[in-house]
Amino acid sequence: MNPQEAPKRIRCAIYTRKSTDEGLDMDFNSLDAQREAAEAYIASQKSEGWECLPAHYDDGGFTGGNVDRPALQRLLADVRADRLDCVVVYKVDRLSRSLLDFSKLMDEFDKHGVSFVSVTQQFNTTHSMGRLTLNILLSFAQFEREIIAERTKDKMSAARRKGKWVGGIPMLGYSIAPEGGKLVVNPEEAAQARALFSLYLERESLLEVAEECDLRGWRTKAWTSAKGRIHGGKPYTKNDLQRLLRNVIYIGKVDYDEQIYDGEHEAIIDEDTWAKVQKLMSYNARTGGKEVRNRYGALLRNLLRCAPCDCGMTHTISTKNGKSYRYYVCSNAQKRGRKVCPTPPLNAHEIEQAVVEHIRQVGAHPEMIQAVLERTSAMEAKTRDELEAERCMLHKEIDRCNADVVRNVQYGDSAALADLQERLKKLEQRYSTVLNELEIWEAGRMEPAAIESALRDFSAVWDELIPGEQAKIIQMLVEKVDYDGRDGRVAVSFRSSGLKRLCHYNR
Repeated sequence: MNPQEAPKRIRCAIYTRKSTDEGLDMDFNSLDAQREAAEAYIASQKSEGWECLPAHYDDGGFTGGNVDRPALQRLLADVRADRLDCVVVYKVDRLSRSLLDFSKLMDEFDKHGVSFVSVTQQFNTTHSMGRLTLNILLSFAQFEREIIAERTKDKMSAARRKGKWVGGIPMLGYSIAPEGGKLVVNPEEAAQARALFSLYLERESLLEVAEECDLRGWRTKAWTSAKGRIHGGKPYTKNDLQRLLRNVIYIGKVDYDEQIYDGEHEAIIDEDTWAKVQKLMSYNARTGGKEVRNRYGALLRNLLRCAPCDCGMTHTISTKNGKSYRYYVCSNAQKRGRKVCPTPPLNAHEIEQAVVEHIRQVGAHPEMIQAVLERTSAMEAKTRDELEAERCMLHKEIDRCNADVVRNVQYGDSAALADLQERLKKLEQRYSTVLNELEIWEAGRMEPAAIESALRDFSAVWDELIPGEQAKIIQMLVEKVDYDGRDGRVAVSFRSSGLKRLCHYNR
């Protein structure tokens, strides 16, 4: 080079990265150390015309496994705008740990005439040897990352096989133990989780359960991470409910890589309820939901059972000479053949009318009223306890919501305040409904006269209802219908809550 000729100016940008945000709040952190080393290297090349640009490209708390990093994207934008000539890093894996991503970055640098330098490895991509060395080093960096990922996966798999909780956002009904590393039952949330399972078995529709949750002011589990990030606390959607109802954590188990293991935590849903919910959800997924399944107006859908086989009877349709006929058939007989079951296919209209007539006759016979009361009174105490638990939970939620309203008024967050006020309104409406239901329950034992009057009114109104309304009334009043094909006996079990509603409605 001619001694009189000044070296060409090389504008150098320093890029730094750290995978976690741990320690970034310190006065001198890892990013500062990387930049200091890069600045010293650039200063050593001053005679070659190297000059450090003042702009900082620092990605703290971002993985090197992808290029979704704000500082890196700013760097690339400046490369394309021809604002720099060289990118300097402390170590090659600070730019990327992915060989594919790195190759794309190098292509982008070459396209705009930008070189790449690693301080600790001491090579420059303007030379072929530097490129070769760089690709070898990056291959080892990617290999190291994949080994770490495999070790982490193996560790999580081993922990899951032992039933341990391996982190993440806890499900509704559970909290993280004070000492960490374990799930413990949250009594208030557990009551709500049980209620969601019961609601789905009652409504048989995720959408209807979501609508009921909205009416009650229920929200998805609100949880604040160790970093202060708030998760959940939003209205339930069908997908939220599906994930919740499908989660094996509620029966005391954990799943990992499509395998189910016994968990260390306590179950809050019994396995019988769990099995019924899974069966119903699978059936809904195949058939399109209860509205599609009941388009023929089957009054005893999911209510009629074959007593000898102790299993449900399925509503079916057969067509002959262009005319449709409805039947109820034992599920056991459908699977294993007619010979295994003494109950023949039942004419749907006849058995439905027999059940309706049974309901009509109950109100006319005091001994039948007494039998119904004895079978339903056992559930009253349990229902009262559930309502009282919900009342306590709603009371606490209303208090918390009021406190949040006060805070948002102070900080002037109008959008959040509007959402809180809407939620508070729904919580108070549900609280009022629960109090009203508690008053009904606390009225004590149902009087035979009230039952007789309600069922007598049922008989008068029944014929005026359309088929869809009739099906809803039967589903509300009846818990199950047992039919014994050996002697033709029909036994109807009533829902305690349904009789209560009917009595209250007719007062």
